[in-house]
Amino acid sequence: MTVDGDGVRETDARGGGYDVLVVGAGAAGAAAALSAHESGASVLVLEKGDAATAGGNTRVSGGGWFTHDSPERAEVFLRTLCGQYGLDDEVIRSWAAETAVNSQWMRSLGAPVARSGEYHTSPEYLGVDGADCYTGMDTVDGRMGNGALLGFLRGVLADRGIEVREGAAAREIVRDPDGGIAGVALEDGTTVEARSVVLATGGFAANPQMVRDYLRLPDHVLWGSPHSTGDGHRMAQQAGADLWHMDNMMTITGVDTGRRTGMYLALWGSPHHLFVSAAGRRFADETAEARHGHVEHDGRYEHFPTHRFHVVFDSRLLSAGPLSPDRGVLPVGWELLEYDTRWSADNSAELADGRIVAADTPQALAEAIGVDPETLEATLRHYNSACAAGRDDWFGRDPATMGPVDAPPYYALEVVPMIGWSSGGPRRDGRSRVLDVHGEPIPGLFAAGEVSSTYSWCKDGGFHIADALAFGRIAGREAAALVRPGVRAGVGG
Repeated sequence: MTVDGDGVRETDARGGGYDVLVVGAGAAGAAAALSAHESGASVLVLEKGDAATAGGNTRVSGGGWFTHDSPERAEVFLRTLCGQYGLDDEVIRSWAAETAVNSQWMRSLGAPVARSGEYHTSPEYLGVDGADCYTGMDTVDGRMGNGALLGFLRGVLADRGIEVREGAAAREIVRDPDGGIAGVALEDGTTVEARSVVLATGGFAANPQMVRDYLRLPDHVLWGSPHSTGDGHRMAQQAGADLWHMDNMMTITGVDTGRRTGMYLALWGSPHHLFVSAAGRRFADETAEARHGHVEHDGRYEHFPTHRFHVVFDSRLLSAGPLSPDRGVLPVGWELLEYDTRWSADNSAELADGRIVAADTPQALAEAIGVDPETLEATLRHYNSACAAGRDDWFGRDPATMGPVDAPPYYALEVVPMIGWSSGGPRRDGRSRVLDVHGEPIPGLFAAGEVSSTYSWCKDGGFHIADALAFGRIAGREAAALVRPGVRAGVGG
């Protein structure tokens, strides 16, 4: 380290700065660091979290990546899922080619890669053009969640001698007098010198202002890391970056715990429930498949959920099992894995603490949850009549899924949007280079993972981790090639 008028400045052991500085130690950051290291570059990884919280959303994700058997069909699949929000062809080609070799690359690192036999065995968007490429989801040891992917990648980084500096929150990209990358300034006042920077800082779901501005969600809880505060987005913008699809996201049905993080609401046990808005009325097909943040409504895919509502049910759902899965079923999410919050097996604890509200009549339930009693009573009456008739004329719910709610007592649980991922960030090309507002690469600046997710609209199971691994590798190779001429870069290199 040296001290000058701008404060403490750090270089690598050779005194000339690091070749590649990776900001963020989740799946994308680890892939970038390993790829750059394999290319002969000197690498340092900066991680905002401490040892107990490092790794961003990868730490609490399912940890699986989707697999496919045809880059050509995968290109078609991604284009179809983008819908009207198309991507540059180079980005699509890179994504399709590089996601095809994720499992091969993981095995080359020594990972015991195995196919998940329980989750994402087929595409969520079955029948969509290109979906025939989808062959499943691979994980470490075939296990879902529990931090298995992050644990493996951190072990490989340690084995390669790549330093991961935890508790090192980055603040700003430092430029040299000619406008090139010179390093990163940290919140503690120090500067780490580097010739190229890979942003792998995660999303912005934990930044309420950004969520309100870009996602239009004034009210939400977190599924993932509280460290996802948009740091990389701000640094990229300060360096002149353009942005892409900042309004895209994945939300799931959550339950407020009184903390910033929530629990996943899974209504798997019984069809005897309906969704009720603040006005006391149904507003959607309650059983429409939630495809990683989108549901089909009136022939198009829309974000869901985007506001609070109540699920109203009767004793049949209450007695069908826990409304939030435990670690033995779905070991994902910050609240479950980091805080070890458990939902009671029979829902009794949540009934006792008031999260689940009970009443003997629809009118009394309405008063308890603050909706108009006559409206809720009419909503239940019409819904139960539709169940008896086997036809939902309002929202087209499949008759096979329609269970009446007519066995008192009646119950209600408030549902809140829980953000799994934000998708938008600094615009990048197929080589992971961050682009400025004129579409030109910012020399020495790269991005990968949730900070600049590929997905402009719909996404399928295992897509986010697949994207992080794929473009993390591309970013690391390209960053190394920039500072070490002769290093092979590009897709599959």
